[in-house]
Amino acid sequence: MTEPDADLPLAGLKVLEFSHTIMGPCAGLLLADLGADVIKVEPAPDGDKTRFLFGFAAGFFATFNRNKRSLAVDLKRPEGQQLIHKLVLETDIVLDNYGPGTMEKLGCGWEQLSALNPRLLYLSLKGYLGGPWADRPALDEVVQFQSGLAYMTGPPGQPLRAGASIIDILGAVFGVSATLAALRERDRTGVGQRVGSSLFESAAFLMASHLVGGAVTGLEVPPMTARKGAWGIYDVFRCSDQSQLFIGVTSDSQWSRFCQVFSLSDLYADQRLVSNTQRTAERHWLLPELEKVMSGMTLATVMAKCQQAEVSWSPIGRPEDLLHNEQLLANGGMLATSLATAVNAHDDDCRRSQVPIPAMPLEFGSERDRLPLRRQPPELGEHTLEILVAAGCSPETLADLCRDKVIVSSSPTAS
Repeated sequence: MTEPDADLPLAGLKVLEFSHTIMGPCAGLLLADLGADVIKVEPAPDGDKTRFLFGFAAGFFATFNRNKRSLAVDLKRPEGQQLIHKLVLETDIVLDNYGPGTMEKLGCGWEQLSALNPRLLYLSLKGYLGGPWADRPALDEVVQFQSGLAYMTGPPGQPLRAGASIIDILGAVFGVSATLAALRERDRTGVGQRVGSSLFESAAFLMASHLVGGAVTGLEVPPMTARKGAWGIYDVFRCSDQSQLFIGVTSDSQWSRFCQVFSLSDLYADQRLVSNTQRTAERHWLLPELEKVMSGMTLATVMAKCQQAEVSWSPIGRPEDLLHNEQLLANGGMLATSLATAVNAHDDDCRRSQVPIPAMPLEFGSERDRLPLRRQPPELGEHTLEILVAAGCSPETLADLCRDKVIVSSSPTAS
């Protein structure tokens, strides 16, 4: 794998990442993809526990740890803490996603590390920001229920978490946003600071439009599955081959084109349907009429007509459909990621394979350049010796630390 590209936006920044599962690793991934040298500090001797997860979490490690280097060190040992204290002297950002108080117990909290390096930025990613809940543990799913997101997602009386770890990822994005702002401030002041992001407050942020909507209407906010629609046609329809697709007709000009392409002259002439507001009020009979129309056509026919009418539409996709998505494949939007670190892979062939996964959804410059894959997800301790040699540790010291299991290296020599 190639070395970090000096032309990437965050090239030259050094990051120490102390994290596991999704929120912290995702924040580190964003910084790494943007060009920072992100060192994933894993607990020796076993490493990030995310490496060993099963079920829906089996892909977490491979997904969120590309473009990083792995340093395996036992921070419960004074010698391990001393290594971090040595590295932090040349570090720009420390990223902490452990439970409240954990880094302080390990001698690597904000106050301890900033005393060694006043220019240090310390990104704290927790369950909650400052307040009465600050020391409580949290999970993505927990805060979806606390914030009302699960209530809004499921049918009435059946709260349901979202189908992806959206709060972990959103919290990571907010945390990186705060970090980039703090970097800009450090450019002016020369002094670092602690910044924080959290799961609960990120989930609460998503509820803002529902809070305002309730205030505006004076009504209790219903789940999305029972909401009063804002558009007349904004629904899933079933076609003659039993395939389904979503269609959204969100303006009067779209309604005109939709009726013309689908030969709905009678509906277009109906004075009850002239405006979107009117169509929304007539959904109780309009939608069944449209369902009859769609049920007489194949999915391919309906998609072609929607494309011709220039309305928003999509078949109901599954995650694996993205592997063949022409939009992602055409512009470098998929990164061939190794599964060698997948400890729980179903067989050896799987570990030897690669899977395309979506790149960061950003592009840069007039050429619309996407951010590349520079390093595959690292083996545990793959870069331990490389990192510590560069920090000035002698071969004799490293040999002693390996023998005493203070550090773990999957590489016999420093590269």
